[in-house]
Amino acid sequence: MNHPVGIPGRRSHALDFAERPLLVFWEVTRSCLLACHHCRASATPNALPGQLDHDEGRRLIEQIAAFGKPSPILVLTGGDCLLRPDVFELAAYARELGLPVAMSPSVTPQLTPEAIGRMVDVGVSAVSLSLDGAVAATHDGVRGIPGHFAQTIPAIRSLVDAGLKVQINTTVMARNLFELADVAGIVRDSGAHIWEVFFLVHVGRGESTDAISPQHHEEVSHFLADASSYGFVVRTVEGPFFRRVVAQRRERPDLRPDGDVYPRLAARLVERLGPPGEASKARTASTRDGKGILFVAHDGEVYPAGFLPLGLGSVRDTPLATIYRDHPVLRRIRAMEFGGRCGRCEYADLCGGSRARAFAATGDPLGEDPACAYEPALVG
Repeated sequence: MNHPVGIPGRRSHALDFAERPLLVFWEVTRSCLLACHHCRASATPNALPGQLDHDEGRRLIEQIAAFGKPSPILVLTGGDCLLRPDVFELAAYARELGLPVAMSPSVTPQLTPEAIGRMVDVGVSAVSLSLDGAVAATHDGVRGIPGHFAQTIPAIRSLVDAGLKVQINTTVMARNLFELADVAGIVRDSGAHIWEVFFLVHVGRGESTDAISPQHHEEVSHFLADASSYGFVVRTVEGPFFRRVVAQRRERPDLRPDGDVYPRLAARLVERLGPPGEASKARTASTRDGKGILFVAHDGEVYPAGFLPLGLGSVRDTPLATIYRDHPVLRRIRAMEFGGRCGRCEYADLCGGSRARAFAATGDPLGEDPACAYEPALVG
């Protein structure tokens, strides 16, 4: 699975997240030629039975458009979205209905110059590719394909050269932790516009991967705040505590974490990219799984997010807007009815914790996010 991408510069604060999501991810297929170790989808070489067909896909797009203006961004993901034969027809139909469209292809022989040209022609606004290491051994080891790193770097440049907004996705793991500053260097040097950093949730193949500790999550978040001053947007997925760190550093500019990871990453960042020279481009919109985010699986089942396998209903039976606006779990998520530290945290609205990680750890999507190291101030 490649990871999703949004449209840079989108004014998320103008949206009423009780009424409509910012992003709707549609897993157009589970088919993928890669076997990445941290894959949420545990993708397979062939499409699975029950996949929404072309007409059902068009009806889903119509349901997304029915949210009204401002329209959600439709993200065509997978698996590898390019393995769905009608993906460009579906993208064109979404654009016809006024939806912004992004795509998340995998770097395989499907990502040809012709495919990139079709992305441009149908009006795709942004494209994401994954880069999970600064050297071939690390990235290829994660992706499960020898030589994949050598294919990914020119693919990024080809997308940038085509005039597309390009997002680089990186999943933080123990194996690539100390390469993050060099990955940031590749993001800048390639001309990519966004670096989206994923913090592991143990679902799919990700159940066997090497997650880092809460303290290291905190240190990485501070490092990402530094990296956001090098000309590209920095965002996180399933790491909403990054937003808290950014807010805390705005209040206390000299705040830095304890530990041995942050100093190494910060020093390497300056060594690799020089002193920071631009205003921070840290994105801190207060979305979360089920609040501003919605995921539609290949078979039409709806989930709060791709990493939160809690079924909410099917678009084959219930309009997507009805599921999003009325499902009791989503309403409670948006109302911040959280337990544990998340429930008493002063940053509950800005952050809210990873609902996917809470569910993976406890079976409760409203529970505490165990990956967060922060101890909230006493409230009330």
